[in-house]
Order: sequence, then structure tokens, then C-alpha cells
Amino acid sequence: MSSFKSISVAAAVLLAGSVSAQTFQRLGACPTLGCVFPPDQADFLAGQFFDIRLEVHAPKNGTEAIGLPPDEKFTFTLAKGDEAPKPVTEYFAIQDSKLENWTFSWYEDLFARDAKKPTVVDVRAKAYRRLALYEPGEYTATLNYNNGSSTKATWLVRDLAEERKTKNVVLFIGDGMTTNMITAARLIGHKSINGKYQSKMQMDKFPVLGHQMTHSIDSFITDSANSASAIYTGHKSTVNCLGVYADSSKSPFDDPKVETIAEIFHRLTGGHVGIVSTAFLADATPAGLTAHTRARSEYGHVVDTFLNGITNYTWTKWDGPDVLFGGGAEQFYTPYLNKTYYTEFAKKGYQILQNRTSLLAAPNTERALGVFTTSNMAKWLDRNVYRSNLNQSLSPTGDKKPALDQPGLKEMTLKAIDILSERSGDKGWFLMSEAASIDKMMHVLDYDRALGELLELDDTIKATVNKLNETNSLKETLILVTADHGHGFDVMGSVDTRYLAAQNVDRKKRDAIGVYQNSGLSQYQNTGNLTYTDSNFPKSWDPRYTLFQGLMADPDRRENWSVHKDGPRTPAVEVPEDSDDYYANPKDGKDGILLNGTLPVENDQGVHSLTDVPVFAMGPCQELFGGVYNSVDLFFGMAECLGLGRGTPPAEQ
Repeated sequence: MSSFKSISVAAAVLLAGSVSAQTFQRLGACPTLGCVFPPDQADFLAGQFFDIRLEVHAPKNGTEAIGLPPDEKFTFTLAKGDEAPKPVTEYFAIQDSKLENWTFSWYEDLFARDAKKPTVVDVRAKAYRRLALYEPGEYTATLNYNNGSSTKATWLVRDLAEERKTKNVVLFIGDGMTTNMITAARLIGHKSINGKYQSKMQMDKFPVLGHQMTHSIDSFITDSANSASAIYTGHKSTVNCLGVYADSSKSPFDDPKVETIAEIFHRLTGGHVGIVSTAFLADATPAGLTAHTRARSEYGHVVDTFLNGITNYTWTKWDGPDVLFGGGAEQFYTPYLNKTYYTEFAKKGYQILQNRTSLLAAPNTERALGVFTTSNMAKWLDRNVYRSNLNQSLSPTGDKKPALDQPGLKEMTLKAIDILSERSGDKGWFLMSEAASIDKMMHVLDYDRALGELLELDDTIKATVNKLNETNSLKETLILVTADHGHGFDVMGSVDTRYLAAQNVDRKKRDAIGVYQNSGLSQYQNTGNLTYTDSNFPKSWDPRYTLFQGLMADPDRRENWSVHKDGPRTPAVEVPEDSDDYYANPKDGKDGILLNGTLPVENDQGVHSLTDVPVFAMGPCQELFGGVYNSVDLFFGMAECLGLGRGTPPAEQ
């Protein structure tokens, strides 16, 4: 998700709604006035560190107002199985925490929002930090408040084998990638004869295919922050959250935290970590491996956690990743906490790489920070076909010059494997590699660039499998390919772009769309003369007959279903400025069909969808990833394969 807007009326109101409301909620995963985080049905890895947050709410007005002040003497107990409940302080042998007080406000529904009548809530809260449950089984957490009210949460510590079955893990994330997009990419990148493909995508060759459900904890549509956190921590959360459960406090940094797979792997095994993305590095998917904040937009905090772990709060000593490759130079040359992070990374022994040439020449013996452009990296289509568009990318030094020498996902990933393999020894490594702009280009309805990014991902997977095979490490590496969420994209036919452009009436232009037998065959492989070394990409990105493709949820736009040769698409523009009202961009798709949007008018791009997303698996433990399951199960599958389910406290390990 590349953009988001708050509906809050105060700094604390990132969270809105009521027990019965859909649009807004008082506090996600807290349907009563007593809140327990982690909430009911939370699953844990044995020995995984987490925080507990307790809140008691006292609405001053609105439908939930009960005329009581917030309870300052609430109690909290924990019990395993049939054991007698114990106070939290006794259960974990810790001191009681201080009582916190704050107020937040929220809108109960759209009518209240339009009338500007928020509901105000007084809160009393406590937090208990850096706890862990080591014995597998079911636990009952009970908050007692308001002289007889109670909120119960059932927690499950999963019973996983502690045997380590894989030395390494490569987790590929095609951000926003769905089965429908993979199908479209296969169509344009691989030749078929009489309905039979002559070659397959690398993903098609994986022995195990599963599907994961991507729901958020308090909404059925997720964003990239919360969905990444589910994969990395095994815990669902709220949209925009990274490694935390969203509470109602004013600070975005004090929400109850949950330890991530990267943090656990490094803490327990000393294993090495690599992070690669074609997004800006502070973006949600790379950020989720180390950041713990309710607000994914806290980019300075994210970059600091890459290097130092959680600010003023640490599970254990965090040495930083061995590899950090991507875009987003503005977060490294712009000061945060009076520090510039190119300098901070260099102080800790990182080589600083700022272009493709230096990346390929870099020694594998040293840790590396590679930042290759400001903002998101240039798209595959612009780096390989419409290269003049590279002028639209800015240098990672901040000198405003174009970034003309950028690597691609394949080059970054293979170099990351070289460094991790060289430096990790017998401890092994964990690498997350993200094709970020599948999602970013689907958001702006630039389907050709999105599919180009997906084909680049598949090419990277192919090169990774070959490299690991050549170095005899394929058999000791679990490779997963999945997405964090989807978009409502599909292909319904073909478009005769020449005929469409020749018509003057929109209703006549629709004759250019061919469905069923009139869809014909893919022209992307049958025409054109573009060639790429050892890869399956279209021979032409601009055939006469293109794909009739698109999303369900859109802003107003004009569609001509042709490649945008002058750079990534801008489908809608604000009219007038600062009005939050978006209309079809008059400069986009001039010869196309004007289509009305279906989203609220303040949306200038498409949004995520509910669809399950695929999981491809090969290597040790591949059998754990078949079938249909929740996104959190990816975390537990990786943790089991790495042998991270430690059932003994640190002093006994």
C-alpha cells in the first residue's frame, strides 16, 4: 500500500470504530471496554518475546457511555490449562508496572464524522514488557475491571519441533502479487502453441503450492505493514502497524511489541540476516523485519532499527543485517535524531554502495548498505526497454542528478547471497527479497510495469535456484515465494489498440475489446524483436493486440490498455488542487475510454483486495507450506524449519 490517510480527530485517533460499526472502530481487536493485547486467539512461538498491554476504557459520550470513570484498580491474571490463575506479576516474576492515563477520541460512524461529533474516551492502562511463554499449550489471560466485568483472551503456544531442518531461508515477497497476475505474466512472457506453453515460469516448477489468507486482525482488507508483520511475527495486527498490536496511546512507539523471525533467528542461532527490496528501504515490507511501531510512516525510526534494533528497547543485542539493499536514500542523507545514517552505517563497518557498478565489485567479506536511488527504484521496464525514463530517478547521494546506474532485483539478490554465504559460516542465513513495485504499479493501474516487475521476480528466483545449486547449498536452503496481499486484478480478453484509437465515441471504442474466441492469442511473444539473456520476457511490450486487463476498485481514469512509454502512470489528478477530489488525468490515455471510478473520490489509485495469495515452496520442510492456511502460519512454518521453537528460558539454554 503506497499511501494512506488518517481519519483521526486527535493524535491518538489512528483507531476508530464501535462494537457494531464497520467503517470505524474504537480500538481494533477490543470489542469490550476492557482490552487485552495480545488479544484472544493469539498464537505464540515458544520463547518468543512479546509485550502485554491492558486498557480499560470509559467513554464520556456516545452509545457505549456507562457513566463510570475508568477503573484504576483493574487486575490481570494468567493460567496455563487447568492451573489456577496467577497475577501477571507472579506468573512472570516481575514488578508491577505503573498506571498510565490518557484520552483519545473517535467517530462511531460516518454520520458522526460528517457532523464532527467525536466520542471521547478516558483510558487507564498498564504495559508489561519483554515477556515470553516457554511451555507449549493453551493459556487463559483474564482482565477483571469495573467491579465484575472481565475480558478473557485464550493464547496458544504452539508445540513445534526444536530440530533445525534448514540452514538457510530465502523468502521472496512479490508485493501485491496474485495468482491472476502470475497467469498474466506467464501469458506475455512465455510462448504457447495450440494452448500449450513451450516454457514455464520458475514458480511453476516449485514442488509445493499453498494459499495464504491475508486478513488483518480488525479488517478483512490489509496493507503491506500489517500483512508483513503477520508473516514475520505470527501475529495479526492493524493496518499501518509494524511488529506491534495497535493500542490507543498517543505515541506510535509504545504499542505492545512482538519479536520478529529475523530477531529470533539472530538471537537464538547467531544467524545472519539480509534484506533486499526494490522499494525505498523504510517501506513496510523491509521495515517489518526490525521496526516496531503503530505508524509505518515513521521512516527515520525504521532506518534506525535496521542498524540499532528497537530504539530504547531491545530483545537482545542486534548487530544489524549483513545486507541491506534498495532505494530510499532520502532516509539516509536526511538527519534523524541529529544523525545521518550513511555515516552511522559506515561507523559500524558497512561498505556504502550507491550504484550497480560498485555493487558488483564489492567484496563479499564485508557487510553492505546499498542504496541506489531516492524513493523507489526504477522499474524493470524503464531499466531495460524505455531507458530514457531513468532520468526520472534521482541519485542516492542527494545531489539531484539522475540515478542512471541502478541494479535490478536479480543482481541485488545474488550479491546478497554471496555476502551472506561468505560471512555466515555454519550459522546460516535468512534473506528477504521483495519485488515491491508489482504492488506499486498495480496501485497506479500501470499493468505493464507491474507484470514486468513480476517477470523480474521470477527471473530472480530462477537465478537464485541456479546459484544455490551451483554452490551445493540448494539442498540446505528453504525457498518460499509468496505475496503479502493481493489486488483485484484479472485479464478478461484482448484489445485492438489500433481500432480503439481510431474511434471517436467511447461506446464504439468498446468494440475493440475481444472476449472469448475474439481474444485471440498473445502478441507479446509472437511479435517484436526484444531479447534478454537467459530470460523469459516479452519480445514486444507494444503489440497491436494487448491485454484487456484491470482492477475492480479504481479512481476515475481513461483506459487504452497500452504500455506507458514515458514512465509510470498517473491515472487520476486532483481538481482543483487541495480539494481531495480526483478525476481522470486528461494527459493519460487520451485515445482511451473514460471510465468512472468506484472508490471514494479522495482515492487517486487502486486499493488492495481480499483474495488469497499463493505460496510456492521448495527445499527442506517444503511439505509444511501446502494447502490453505492463515498468513501467520508462514511464520510458524519458517520457525519450525529453522528450529526456533525453544521451550526453555534463556538461562537454561
